[in-house]
This record gives sequence, structure tokens and C-alpha cells, in this order.
Amino acid sequence: MKNYRFSIIIEEDSEGYFASCPELQGCYTQGDTYEEVIKNIRDAIRLHLEDRIKCGEEIPQSESVSLTTLEVAV
Repeated sequence: MKNYRFSIIIEEDSEGYFASCPELQGCYTQGDTYEEVIKNIRDAIRLHLEDRIKCGEEIPQSESVSLTTLEVAV
């Protein structure tokens, strides 16, 4: 068994929490609480990786991830 490290983005809105993994296109989930969305994204990533491994596909790994905010005037 090999360990992988991925960045995740978690957003909160009035409906709950939404999480995505930028390195794995299409890998996202939601949850009612922060703890639930963390569990759900971990499961989603694991299933995504298992499928890639089964199909012989490469597992993308980022060297560096940067997150910032940007102000835009309109």
C-alpha cells in the first residue's frame, strides 16, 4: 500500500460543505459538516485512485500548490 498526498479545497455555503481535489479532475463531494466532508473527500480520492491504478493510469502528484485571494473591482 502506498500513501499519496493531495491538496483539497473546502468551501462552506448555506447548504453545507463542498470539497474538491484539484489534482484529480472530477473528484469532488459534499457533506453537512466539516468532518463529514473530510471523510467524504478521503473516500472519493481513494476510490478515484483505485480506479486509476486498476486501469493502469498515472497518479498525478503536484510539487507545490499555492492558494491566494484576489481583489477585483467592478
